[in-house]
Amino acid sequence: MRLFVFGAGYSGRAIAGELAGRAEWAGGTSRSADKFAALERNGLDPFLFDGDRISPELAAALARVTHLVQSIAPDEEGDPLLRISGSGLKGLMPNLQWVGYLSTVGVYGDHDGAWVDEETACKPVSRRSVDRLQAETAWLEASEKSAVPVAILRLSGIYGPGRNAFVNIGRGRARRLVKPGQVFNRIHVSDIAGASAHLIAEQTGGIWNVTDDLPAPPQDVVLYACELMGVEPPPEIDFDTADLSPMARSFYGECKRVSNRKLKESGYQFRYRDYRSALEALWRDGNWAA
Repeated sequence: MRLFVFGAGYSGRAIAGELAGRAEWAGGTSRSADKFAALERNGLDPFLFDGDRISPELAAALARVTHLVQSIAPDEEGDPLLRISGSGLKGLMPNLQWVGYLSTVGVYGDHDGAWVDEETACKPVSRRSVDRLQAETAWLEASEKSAVPVAILRLSGIYGPGRNAFVNIGRGRARRLVKPGQVFNRIHVSDIAGASAHLIAEQTGGIWNVTDDLPAPPQDVVLYACELMGVEPPPEIDFDTADLSPMARSFYGECKRVSNRKLKESGYQFRYRDYRSALEALWRDGNWAA
């Protein structure tokens, strides 16, 4: 396997780490050379990619790639990689065998707290989710044209070492916003990596919800983390009167419970089935701040 990650951020680097024992080579992109060291620490040869052009060095590397993870968000003109590839995925990556596209459960939009699965009609609310859904469609079309399986991974709220409620509490940024009936799904970054490796092993495409078992109110997560830390939780704040940015408030405009049944029925076993077990492990292992 020769792996390449476009947009090798938090999730992309975790996937690369998961596959380190199977990949004979791995590369990834960043918009800034300042982040090259982080990529190299995760076993990725770094390349610059600004979303507009592919350098000769990057093109040469892609010509030998067999497995691709695309984590770069679409812009107003669509998915940057599909836009640049022009002649199709095989023209840019003739040895390509599998693609994983990291999307979001935000494409489902608001379902008033009802359960949704991969067959549920999408009705995205925000511009960013509309763009994601269009990019998903483009990738599935590219899959049909190239005969390469493309797995669409719809991710819920991502957390893990260095990005979690403990960190927010330690920095004094944790808030217990209360909006009656509001729940969110979450996913530990380790399960994003594990699910990706599972889908690669199965050589399968299609749409997959990568999310935990326990949609829960966000204030409950903060409270549980405070209990584990043995600190006083921040006071509850009424959502309607809270001082929030327009983007932060927009997240609360959608409420749904996302099912992961399809992924589990495919044989994947979640490492962290809910936020409680994940927070317990992060606190016990002492790697929450990493």
